[in-house]
Amino acid sequence: MSDIKSKVQGMDPNLSARDLLSMSKRSGNVYEALAIISRRARQLSSEIKQELHQKLDEFAATSETIEEVHENKEQIEISKFYERLPNPAVIATNEFLNNELYHRYTDRKRAPILED
Repeated sequence: MSDIKSKVQGMDPNLSARDLLSMSKRSGNVYEALAIISRRARQLSSEIKQELHQKLDEFAATSETIEEVHENKEQIEISKFYERLPNPAVIATNEFLNNELYHRYTDRKRAPILED
């Protein structure tokens, strides 16, 4: 998961317009490309969420009184870091456009024939 942090260092977290035809060349179909990107975005989202919860669980205090509130600056900084991360769909799209994603078809009968 730490490699995602290094990948997103210089990445623009904002959405931008993309050329769908160039995206579809790699998979053979616009919808296939979007399906690949969305599956990767779901993977990234669950990995990021799991990592955030692991880090925040270190700060979990077991106090018996509800009115006691502890403010931990390190916990706040971790939360802010994860809030500033680009959307998982943006990360997955950049990975797809940079040919960093591997995808395969499980059913070879349905796989499209790619022509160059």
